[in-house]
Amino acid sequence: MATKKAARPPKDVFEVDWPLFGELSRALALRVSREFDPELVIGVATAGVVPGAVVAAMLDRPFHSILVSRRFRSEHVRETPAVLGAAPQEVRGKRVLIVDETCDSGMTLRLAIAAIVNAGAVDVRTAISFKTGEYEPDYFALETESEIVLPWDKEILVDGELAPNPKYER
Repeated sequence: MATKKAARPPKDVFEVDWPLFGELSRALALRVSREFDPELVIGVATAGVVPGAVVAAMLDRPFHSILVSRRFRSEHVRETPAVLGAAPQEVRGKRVLIVDETCDSGMTLRLAIAAIVNAGAVDVRTAISFKTGEYEPDYFALETESEIVLPWDKEILVDGELAPNPKYER
């Protein structure tokens, strides 16, 4: 008889509004600037592009992105992440900060780090808005076990009107 894996209880939901997102980005940029002087900031697309661009602007550094994605096999099962785009050539010989919105297992970040290192970066560090699991990024703004709903992800356009994003319906 096959044993069933025990279902995890649903996580609490932490809805982030724009003012909180701004303050967390500010705190993240300050933490980074106290210990690291990146020459370039890379946002992990798609959700890490927004905090990455904000942190890059606050640090007054150039910004680029890298596409590392997890496609859904079914409604709730994600495939292993993969790098879907090349690392920007501008990383060669540079100190690079990789920024993403959340980090749980670190699989996505590890792929981004490997791609940036393989492209020739000399020093790579990571910054995360929300640390949600065991992986230890170099910098993070807030640690929580809750599911994060970001301000730009709460609503989507449906027939020209804003509607609640169905992926957060319970």
